[in-house]
Amino acid sequence: MNDFVESISTAILLIGGLDPELLGIVALSLRISLSASIVALIVGAPFGAWLAITKFRGHQAIIVLTNAFLGLPPVVVGLALYMLLSRSGPLGSGGLLFTPTAMIMAQSLLAAPIVVALVHRPSTLLWAEYADLARVDGLSRSRSIALLFALGRASLLTAFLAAFGRAIAEVGAIIIVGGNIRGYTRTMTTAIALETSKGDLPLALGLGLILLALSLAVSTVAFLLVGRVGEK
Repeated sequence: MNDFVESISTAILLIGGLDPELLGIVALSLRISLSASIVALIVGAPFGAWLAITKFRGHQAIIVLTNAFLGLPPVVVGLALYMLLSRSGPLGSGGLLFTPTAMIMAQSLLAAPIVVALVHRPSTLLWAEYADLARVDGLSRSRSIALLFALGRASLLTAFLAAFGRAIAEVGAIIIVGGNIRGYTRTMTTAIALETSKGDLPLALGLGLILLALSLAVSTVAFLLVGRVGEK
């Protein structure tokens, strides 16, 4: 019990003292996760809305498959991406393995299905209500998607924040493609895993407290912004 209290105290001192290594890890984590969330939103939101307004053979199968991707094991995604980016892989010449870019790619792959699912459902409901109006006005598919985005701003915000929460909590995939290199690809989650295995609880707890605080902050912002957007 005394060791635990001492570890907590040391962790708080690390946070309060603005430890350079800790700050670097936090900054890298935010940069990678925010980038991955933006990529997931740019790719996933239009696709989710497109599925809502388009009907074709195999449409339902794609929806089922997309929802199945919500349960993708992170280590499998990391392994598949590792094989693509390794020197013997088709994308090996790019030298992306063990870089922040590879970590962004991994997080984007895991976050994109969340965005698709969270955008598709409300877009389907909105399209059922406004489809006739869009057809009368002669809107193209791209303009129809823009209309759905304008009407469903709250769902876009929710999708982005959910993607961010998924990305910043990820450890399995990014540790495979990032390598957990100190000062280069070490994020909060990979550092927590490493420092815990080494028995360095103060740094692990410090990072854990920051990660928890960021998660609570994101949830609070989501609640406030979604409520404010919904009132407009």
